[in-house]
Amino acid sequence: MIRTATLKISNISKCYKNGVQALDNLSLEIKSGMFGLLGPNGAGKSSLMRTIATLQKPDSGSVFFGDIDVLNDSMSLRKVLGYLPQEFGVYPGISAEDLLEYFATLKGIASVKERKQLVNDLLEVTNLIDVRKKNVEAYSGGMKQRFGIAQLLLNDPQLIIVDEPTAGLDPAERNRFLNVLREIASNNIIIFSTHIIDDVKDLCNELAIINGGRILRQTTPKNAVSELDGRIWSKTINASTLVETEQKYQVLSSSFNPDNSKKVRVFAEQKPGKEFVPENATLEDAYFLALKTDESKIRV
Repeated sequence: MIRTATLKISNISKCYKNGVQALDNLSLEIKSGMFGLLGPNGAGKSSLMRTIATLQKPDSGSVFFGDIDVLNDSMSLRKVLGYLPQEFGVYPGISAEDLLEYFATLKGIASVKERKQLVNDLLEVTNLIDVRKKNVEAYSGGMKQRFGIAQLLLNDPQLIIVDEPTAGLDPAERNRFLNVLREIASNNIIIFSTHIIDDVKDLCNELAIINGGRILRQTTPKNAVSELDGRIWSKTINASTLVETEQKYQVLSSSFNPDNSKKVRVFAEQKPGKEFVPENATLEDAYFLALKTDESKIRV
């Protein structure tokens, strides 16, 4: 297996027993580097991550990682996979160092010297070396997430999946966690599933926006923003007129001003009215435009 293997997801569908269509004929191609899967809660992100990670079978479609037929040869995929779910448990009363050594033993690293060196290197990479003797169950949320990255790196994975990893982290912990991912991203495919736009903007070289179990678009953060140049406008309105404004213009987002008025951001090919002023486009604008366009198609 080579490091430049591509992940190809073709026409994946998954409907749960309760009738929820989690994935709807979804196709995606992902190459090496950091890939952001961006979508609101309930968009199908976790269902897709669990399918790629061989934790559930889709109703139809195929998944290939290089020459590995993921759906029919799950064990081969798991040998090169690192998966960090939204939540994971740890053994109580065990230090990070001892727990990583235990996991390394389970993964077949028999040499004591090799095992200790690997564990030490991973604790360094994840910035946990100073707390290696501390019980993992006493770690903060951000430290636990970094420990999760350390344990998944034990088998030198080529495909890494992290599902909503920064949810609930404070800004400092979030930055430390993202720095760890940046450090390991160059030689792997890392799929970063999140609903936090800043995570993708700060971290990913490519992204896909997902909603309703479908990929709305696949692009880069830079291209997503540049495509909106000259087409984002803002206006301050009375908060009570928001619904009326949304009916008249394609409002992407709104925020309160200190005086309780609202600033709306609008997508339009040309200046929508004399009170509108041009704004620099952001990835948030591109994200909301994709969701709004999808909603309008569904309504039609």
